[in-house]
Amino acid sequence: MFEAQSMQMRIIPPVKPYFQKEDIEDIKNSIEEILLSGMLTLHEYTRKFENEFAKIHKVKYAIAVSSGTAALEIALRCLKLQEGDEVLIPTNTFTATAAAVIFAGGRPVFTDINPKTLCLDAENVQNKITSKTKGIIAVHIGGLVCPDIKKIREICEDHKLFLIEDAAHAHGSTIDGEPAGSLGDVGAFSFYPTKVITTAEGGIITTDDDDINTRARVLRDQGKENFGSNIIIELGYNWRMNEINAAIGIIQLRRLNEIIDKRNAIARVYDREFSKLKALTPIFTPLNLRNNYYKYVLVAEDGYDRDVLKEKLKEKGVRCGGEVYWPPLHLQPLYQRLLSTKKGDYPIAEDICRRMICPPIYPDMSIEDAEYVVAKFKEALAEV
Repeated sequence: MFEAQSMQMRIIPPVKPYFQKEDIEDIKNSIEEILLSGMLTLHEYTRKFENEFAKIHKVKYAIAVSSGTAALEIALRCLKLQEGDEVLIPTNTFTATAAAVIFAGGRPVFTDINPKTLCLDAENVQNKITSKTKGIIAVHIGGLVCPDIKKIREICEDHKLFLIEDAAHAHGSTIDGEPAGSLGDVGAFSFYPTKVITTAEGGIITTDDDDINTRARVLRDQGKENFGSNIIIELGYNWRMNEINAAIGIIQLRRLNEIIDKRNAIARVYDREFSKLKALTPIFTPLNLRNNYYKYVLVAEDGYDRDVLKEKLKEKGVRCGGEVYWPPLHLQPLYQRLLSTKKGDYPIAEDICRRMICPPIYPDMSIEDAEYVVAKFKEALAEV
């Protein structure tokens, strides 16, 4: 009997790319066309993807690159980061945010976060600015545009600092109708396979600045003055996106609004059901924001062991996603060595990240799947 029940157990993965059958056929046809053309990089599919991405995100330019990490480093170099310059970033972000600052010659300085949004807090940012501060990277965590982004932009203007949006999670997300990637000097997106839309691997830079657009295109292609030239004018790198990745991106981009709507439908179920549980508190989205729900984030009350809870859920067929982020960067061994950070430096992030848990969310989930996840959460909570 137990074996039969186990075989019938529903498995809900943490995330799943969204490719409809007709999209797969379109991608196949595009790949065939690309291969037959012999133009495998920085050609018409890349240009089309860039133009369509820029239009949707309401910017003049989009520059396709090999990864979100590349997008961040190129952005920093375009903004002329110098050795000794400091860049403020939240401690609860992926290593790429901090590593890109170091690779570009600067020094990342961590800040604590707002526990209600998981994003940068304008007051924390203001208190961290010194004479060495060159800019700020605001990270849109889990698809939620940093609610303080406009206040942070004002702070940057007052102090003559650059503002980069790490929008790796935030494709199509908005605040007051303004898209992520259009709110600072530069936006940097990722198309890693887990993201809301994917190109398998890749990233993109968004900007309205003519000079940044020009320099970013030089840097991504080995520092050549243009794609057809052998004249090297910058110390660039191979940060190109190939045509096949771009072809996938074009198809995915057509589905972006549909994908966000489907994720929001699941989030509404989670909002309604998880808000009834005393043990878990959802991170809610302010009414003026459109969240793409790259992650749906819950915060467990003290007394619950997050790792034990996740293991219980896994036994019941529910695989939770990775946190955003645990451990925070100031507790990571690398940054403790490089930046001399330690436990206790950023107590809000330490506390909230230790207790967060991310249930599955992806476009192919049904309402019944979401209700199943909630039911298994209730069972697991009763067992821990």
